[in-house]
Amino acid sequence: MSAGRLYAAVALGGFRRYATYRAATAAGVFTNTVFGLILVYTYRALWDLKPHLGGYDQAQAITYVWLGQAFLSTLAISGGGVEDELMERIRTGDVAIDLYRPADLQLWWLAADLGRAFFQLLGRGVVPFVFGALVFPAYLPADPGRWAAFLVAVVLAMLVGFGLRYLVALSAFWLLDGTGVSQMTWLLGYFCSGMLLPLNVFPGALGTVVRALPWSSLLQAPADILLGHGDPLRTYLFQGAWAVVLLGAGRLLQSAATRRVVVQGG
Repeated sequence: MSAGRLYAAVALGGFRRYATYRAATAAGVFTNTVFGLILVYTYRALWDLKPHLGGYDQAQAITYVWLGQAFLSTLAISGGGVEDELMERIRTGDVAIDLYRPADLQLWWLAADLGRAFFQLLGRGVVPFVFGALVFPAYLPADPGRWAAFLVAVVLAMLVGFGLRYLVALSAFWLLDGTGVSQMTWLLGYFCSGMLLPLNVFPGALGTVVRALPWSSLLQAPADILLGHGDPLRTYLFQGAWAVVLLGAGRLLQSAATRRVVVQGG
C-alpha cells in the first residue's frame, strides 16, 4: 500500500470509528445546541447595548456563536481529540508498538485526527449550525465562493489544532501523565480561540496579542472569512505559517522523544 493510501485509510478509519458512537453524537448535538442558545441570548443582550461591537452586527454575532458550537468538537478546542489516546499509549508503553509500524508517527495520528474532525464537523457541527440559522436572524453569505474560501480555512484550522494538541501529547514522554498540561492548554485555547467572545472585541494590546497566537486560527480566522471581515489569502498565509511552525516543532520534539523512549516498566 502506498503512503497516501495508507494515511487515507487511517483517516477513513478515524471517521468510521467516531461514527459508531451514535448516542454520544446525538448527546453532543443536543449539548452544543443548548449552549448555543445560552450564548445567543447573551450575545443578543450584549449587542443590543453595543451595536456593531467588534465590527459585527447582531446577525453576524449570532452566526459566530453557531460557528463556535460547530467547531468546538471538530477542532477539539476543549479536548476530545486523538491526543488523549496518544498520551495514554505513551503512559502505558503501547506507543512502542506504534513506533514499529512502517508509518510516520506524526502523520499517522494526523490522519486519524482529520478523520475524527471531519466526522465531528458533519455529525455534530452541522445540525446546531443549521438550527441556529433557521431559528435566529443569522448572517449567511449568498456567494458560494465565500463558502468555499471558508471551508479551506476550516481545513487549515484542523491542521493548526492538531499541531497544538500533538505537542501537548508528546509532553507525556517526559511527564508520563500529561493531564495537567492538557487542561491548561484547553483553558488557554478556549479563551484565545474566541470561543467566549470574538477576538475582535478584545481591546488594545490584548486584542493584538491574542489575534497573533495560533489559537486564533481555529475559530476567529474561518469566521472572519465567512462574515466578510478577513482576506482569504492573508488568512491562509497566517494559518499555514502556524501549521508549518507547529507541525515542524512536533517533528523535532518527536525526534527528541523517540531517541530516548521511556515507557512504564523500563
